[in-house]
Amino acid sequence: MDSFNGDSPPGPAPLRPIARVLDAPLRAEPDATAVEAASGSLTYAQLDERADRAAGALWSLGVRPGDRVAACLPNDLDIVVAFHGTQRIGAVWVGIGEALSAPEQRHLVDLVTPTVVLAGPRWLLDTPETVDAERWAALTESAEAPPAVELDIDAPAGIAFTSGTSGKPKAVVHSQRNLLLPGAALVATRGYGPDLRKGDSFPFTILNLMVLSTLLTAQAGGCAVVMNRRDLEGVAEWIARHRVTVWNGAPAQLYDLARRPELDLSSLREVWSGGSDTPDTIRKAFAAAHGISPRVTYGLTEAPTIVSIDTPGSQWSPGSSGLVMPQFDVAAYDDDGRRLPPGGLGELKVAPATAGPWAGLWTPMLGYWEDGRVRPPEPGPTPTGDIGTVDAEGMLSVLDRKKMVIIRGGANVYPLEVERVIGAHPDVNKVAVCPVPDERLGQKVAAIVESLSPTVDFAELAALCKRDLAGYKVPEIWVRVDALPTNAMGKVERTKLTELAAPAAEPTTEVSR
Repeated sequence: MDSFNGDSPPGPAPLRPIARVLDAPLRAEPDATAVEAASGSLTYAQLDERADRAAGALWSLGVRPGDRVAACLPNDLDIVVAFHGTQRIGAVWVGIGEALSAPEQRHLVDLVTPTVVLAGPRWLLDTPETVDAERWAALTESAEAPPAVELDIDAPAGIAFTSGTSGKPKAVVHSQRNLLLPGAALVATRGYGPDLRKGDSFPFTILNLMVLSTLLTAQAGGCAVVMNRRDLEGVAEWIARHRVTVWNGAPAQLYDLARRPELDLSSLREVWSGGSDTPDTIRKAFAAAHGISPRVTYGLTEAPTIVSIDTPGSQWSPGSSGLVMPQFDVAAYDDDGRRLPPGGLGELKVAPATAGPWAGLWTPMLGYWEDGRVRPPEPGPTPTGDIGTVDAEGMLSVLDRKKMVIIRGGANVYPLEVERVIGAHPDVNKVAVCPVPDERLGQKVAAIVESLSPTVDFAELAALCKRDLAGYKVPEIWVRVDALPTNAMGKVERTKLTELAAPAAEPTTEVSR
């Protein structure tokens, strides 16, 4: 269903390459603050100058149009500057998470083969491409302007990672156009302007965060507030001190903040919740504590980022994830690929809007980066892997996840990835990883281990996971069984796993079957 049915939002301003996204605020008010972070702030004029220096430094390192520039950097000014510099020479930005283990970081480097890796304190590899903070600072200080590069708004601009059901990361390639469109649509439909102060505490190594921070605020002429803390007191301090007007957090953060009404969030005009399901109870509790009703979003890495969002204000539809953004046509499809009428339940798929001023502006992702090139996606609407409905007004609701993914506190955990690590232990015959509902996090990670040894050491298995996986992927609930439930084909019956793990009252529990 095309969004904003019967009441089309304003159309977008003409889109130009990301390298030109600062032009309008530079003309209007070059001394306005463009970004604030832990180490200081930059005006639009300063960000523009530093982005040019970053572009020159990357060029001096041999980066050319189409090359990948990877960054494993903390939330601070450098990551924003490096992103803009990358875009000015037509290179492709790749964020690599600081929370990832060394094997995980290595896998992503091998997947995208970057020309340069900008390394922060949590970069765990020693590779020829690595440029540490000291060398980067020296290069940007002495860099000359790079030669002029012809930029194409439909050329590759960024890579995001998604694993689907396999746990093996896929590198999703997006154009400059699609990285700019979310900001353009949000500015037009929500009336954002220079007074926008958008605060983000999620890691900026996630491509969606660049889309929803500096690319959004630049199109509004506002300020991106790059937050380096996710704890309750830290988030509240940043919001109050930096007068944040729009902040997006995970449902778990909203859950915690709803229990702290004394914290000062009075500068906020909007609070977004995304990354996983936001129960209606959290919406109500947060509104009661802080006087503002969270705006729930539904996002997709392949879009990229926000596909639907609650309209501004306090109204919301129970169980929904807001109104479909105007650049999209989203509908449910049955198992045979037939589009269902409004309200029909099926797999949600995304296509360009077909009516209104945003019609035809969105284009599907360019494809997946594989073997040194972009593999185009299958033709037709982009599948989300989620089961839901879209009503006649464009209101989207997700009812279940077709993907076999656990969403813990807004972070994706792919069972197969965790199972591979645990299954390597000699005491483990089989293992199945599943979600267990949790009021705060949405879901916790449970591992059900089939082992003939009654003394299987869960602490040892957890240590194995901590060595090879990010911390949020390590199971919190461990269950030992004599045999996993299987069907006639010998496959694990995953529909029975959560029921088996849920009774576990303690972090480590043994259940006999």
